[in-house]
Amino acid sequence: MTTSDWTATMRELGEDFATRAATHDEEDSFVAENYATLKSRGAFAAGIPGELGGGNASHTELCAMIRELAHHCSATALAFSMHTHLIATLSYIWRSGNKGPEPLLRRVAAEKLVLVSTGGSDWLAGSGKLEKVEGGFRMTGRKIFGSGVLAGDILMTTGVYDDPKDGPTVIHFPLSLTSEGVKILDTWKVHGMRGTGSQDVMLDNVFVPDAAMGGTRRPAGKWHPFMHVVSLVALPVFYAAYLGVAENARNLALKLAAPKKNDPLLPLLVGEMENHLVTAQLAHASMVQMVVTEKPGPATTAAVLARRTILATSAVRAVEKAMEAAGGAGFYRGAGLERAMRDIQAARYHPVPEKSQTRLTGRHLLGLDIDG
Repeated sequence: MTTSDWTATMRELGEDFATRAATHDEEDSFVAENYATLKSRGAFAAGIPGELGGGNASHTELCAMIRELAHHCSATALAFSMHTHLIATLSYIWRSGNKGPEPLLRRVAAEKLVLVSTGGSDWLAGSGKLEKVEGGFRMTGRKIFGSGVLAGDILMTTGVYDDPKDGPTVIHFPLSLTSEGVKILDTWKVHGMRGTGSQDVMLDNVFVPDAAMGGTRRPAGKWHPFMHVVSLVALPVFYAAYLGVAENARNLALKLAAPKKNDPLLPLLVGEMENHLVTAQLAHASMVQMVVTEKPGPATTAAVLARRTILATSAVRAVEKAMEAAGGAGFYRGAGLERAMRDIQAARYHPVPEKSQTRLTGRHLLGLDIDG
């Protein structure tokens, strides 16, 4: 498919997904039927290179897909983005010349697998304890924010191994969700993005064979070249969901405010709303472009994360202004704007939060080590 084909497909499917969005929100229920539809249309393999059996969508196309889905069902968009950013990162690495991700990418395309990210638990520090045993490792830990895990096949996770030589070492590895000792917990009772099914996952002394442990190894809590790739490639994918939420909120607010368009203050509120939204759009467009023009590294990470903060804060403010412009009509759940207001709050919690970002960017600009 081309960019327009994939985006058009998401628009087509989104119209159906939108009819269930409020129900999933009210019931705290996972968007399982939407996932099944996306799988049947090949969307989970969209970002895999065509040579490996995938849909050959570019990074820009993947962001456009997520953004369009969020206009209709934000929970589906965000959950789907958590699989998609993994595929985007692995495909970026493959296209850069490192063929290590090829077996997994081929499997995802051929077997129609769904990946689940534990980045919300892990980031630089990693989480969970790895102990070396004969033939592999034993993993124990609890992973939070496992979006889409109820329909997932493989957990893309990390553990921390106390290496006798190198000290605390984060190891990245895939883990089948059907492995003995893996348990999905019913924990996702939250403020917004309720349909993502982002349940906790308990890993209780799970055996991971040595053959599965060939992924990235890095010092715990430190920036590593792999994490610079993640920052560059992954963040624009899942923040596309929040941009889509803000755009949908703007459209809803304009409809709700239409009966009072002659109110002299309304144009001011609508103009303020649009300024915040355009700021978020420009920040996201810059992030997407950087994947094409920039190389991973500290300078790029500092720049991407600054844009992440601008996008997140501007998207939140745009939705707040949408509520203000809509007035009392936006307070009713049936209008959909109240749900957008709750869903957009989740933009605050992805790596790297504003205060950590401003410190990191500031340290880089001052010529200091960003790990300090």
